[in-house]
Amino acid sequence: MTQGKTIIIVLVTLTIGFGAGFVLRPVIAPPEQTAIVSSPAPAAPATVEPRGKQYFAAHLDEARQILAQCMEGSVRGDECFNAEMAVTEADGRAQHKKFFGN
Repeated sequence: MTQGKTIIIVLVTLTIGFGAGFVLRPVIAPPEQTAIVSSPAPAAPATVEPRGKQYFAAHLDEARQILAQCMEGSVRGDECFNAEMAVTEADGRAQHKKFFGN
Protein backbone atom coordinates (compact mmCIF):
# COMPACT_ATOMS: atom_id res chain seq x y z
CA MET A 1 0.00 0.00 0.00
CA THR A 2 2.83 2.42 0.75
CA GLN A 3 4.39 1.62 -2.63
CA GLY A 4 1.11 2.57 -4.39
CA LYS A 5 0.97 5.88 -2.49
CA THR A 6 4.57 6.64 -3.45
CA ILE A 7 3.87 6.09 -7.15
CA ILE A 8 0.76 8.30 -7.00
CA ILE A 9 2.66 11.07 -5.18
CA VAL A 10 5.48 10.94 -7.75
CA LEU A 11 3.06 11.08 -10.69
CA VAL A 12 1.11 13.99 -9.18
CA THR A 13 4.35 15.86 -8.45
CA LEU A 14 5.61 15.34 -12.00
CA THR A 15 2.29 16.44 -13.46
CA ILE A 16 2.24 19.61 -11.37
CA GLY A 17 5.89 20.32 -12.24
CA PHE A 18 5.39 19.94 -15.98
CA GLY A 19 2.17 21.97 -15.84
CA ALA A 20 3.89 24.77 -13.94
CA GLY A 21 6.76 24.72 -16.44
CA PHE A 22 4.42 25.17 -19.40
CA VAL A 23 2.45 27.90 -17.64
CA LEU A 24 5.49 29.82 -16.35
CA ARG A 25 7.65 29.47 -19.49
CA PRO A 26 6.56 32.83 -21.00
CA VAL A 27 7.40 34.50 -17.68
CA ILE A 28 10.77 32.79 -17.24
CA ALA A 29 11.95 33.15 -20.85
CA PRO A 30 9.80 35.74 -22.65
CA PRO A 31 9.72 35.60 -26.45
CA GLU A 32 11.72 38.15 -28.44
CA GLN A 33 9.80 41.38 -28.77
CA THR A 34 9.98 43.23 -32.07
CA ALA A 35 10.53 46.94 -32.00
CA ILE A 36 7.56 48.99 -33.15
CA VAL A 37 8.66 51.42 -35.83
CA SER A 38 6.45 54.32 -36.80
CA SER A 39 8.18 54.90 -40.13
CA PRO A 40 8.86 52.24 -42.72
CA ALA A 41 12.24 50.58 -42.60
CA PRO A 42 14.77 51.76 -45.17
CA ALA A 43 14.82 49.55 -48.20
CA ALA A 44 17.62 47.04 -48.06
CA PRO A 45 19.70 46.84 -51.21
CA ALA A 46 18.47 44.03 -53.38
CA THR A 47 20.93 41.21 -53.65
CA VAL A 48 22.00 40.85 -57.21
CA GLU A 49 22.69 37.40 -58.56
CA PRO A 50 26.23 37.05 -59.92
CA ARG A 51 26.35 37.03 -63.69
CA GLY A 52 27.02 33.62 -65.16
CA LYS A 53 29.83 32.29 -67.29
CA GLN A 54 27.59 32.38 -70.37
CA TYR A 55 27.03 36.12 -69.92
CA PHE A 56 30.74 36.79 -69.66
CA ALA A 57 31.45 34.53 -72.65
CA ALA A 58 29.17 36.78 -74.70
CA HIS A 59 30.70 39.97 -73.23
CA LEU A 60 34.44 39.28 -73.07
CA ASP A 61 35.46 42.94 -72.71
CA GLU A 62 33.32 43.26 -69.60
CA ALA A 63 34.69 39.95 -68.31
CA ARG A 64 38.24 41.26 -68.66
CA GLN A 65 37.26 44.44 -66.79
CA ILE A 66 35.71 42.43 -63.97
CA LEU A 67 38.79 40.23 -63.86
CA ALA A 68 41.01 43.32 -63.51
CA GLN A 69 38.78 44.62 -60.70
CA CYS A 70 39.03 41.24 -59.00
CA MET A 71 42.82 41.48 -59.08
CA GLU A 72 42.56 44.93 -57.43
CA GLY A 73 40.16 43.57 -54.82
CA SER A 74 37.23 45.86 -55.59
CA VAL A 75 35.05 42.97 -56.81
CA ARG A 76 34.70 39.62 -55.07
CA GLY A 77 32.60 36.52 -55.20
CA ASP A 78 31.21 34.29 -57.89
CA GLU A 79 31.45 36.96 -60.58
CA CYS A 80 35.24 36.79 -60.38
CA PHE A 81 35.17 33.04 -60.85
CA ASN A 82 32.66 33.20 -63.71
CA ALA A 83 34.56 35.99 -65.49
CA GLU A 84 37.86 34.14 -65.10
CA MET A 85 36.37 30.92 -66.49
CA ALA A 86 34.88 32.75 -69.50
CA VAL A 87 38.16 34.56 -70.28
CA THR A 88 40.20 31.37 -69.85
CA GLU A 89 37.93 29.40 -72.15
CA ALA A 90 37.90 32.19 -74.76
CA ASP A 91 41.69 32.42 -74.69
CA GLY A 92 41.95 28.64 -74.95
CA ARG A 93 39.62 28.60 -77.96
CA ALA A 94 41.62 31.40 -79.60
CA GLN A 95 44.92 29.57 -79.09
CA HIS A 96 43.40 26.33 -80.39
CA LYS A 97 42.08 28.13 -83.47
CA LYS A 98 45.42 29.85 -84.00
CA PHE A 99 47.42 26.61 -83.66
CA PHE A 100 45.18 24.42 -85.81
CA GLY A 101 44.17 27.20 -88.21
CA ASN A 102 40.48 26.35 -88.13
